[in-house]
Amino acid sequence: MVYSLHDSQVERARKIQRFMSQVFTGYEGKLVPLKDTVRSFREILSGQHDSLPESAFYMSGTIEDVKVKAEKLAKELASS
Repeated sequence: MVYSLHDSQVERARKIQRFMSQVFTGYEGKLVPLKDTVRSFREILSGQHDSLPESAFYMSGTIEDVKVKAEKLAKELASS
């Protein structure tokens, strides 16, 4: 059986993968309550954050951190 995924589904899956990443880089980690993690997943899967760049999800703690990081990335891009 072959499954067909829409681009938005693949993009959301990649965002979740980045959102869940924890690599050993020397950066301090962040403990996120399960309730907030589940809420964030629901928001990502529903498409609520489709406008945010995938890179903003990498090494972020909460979805609110992702939003702040996305704003920072947008400002950096605009100033270059």
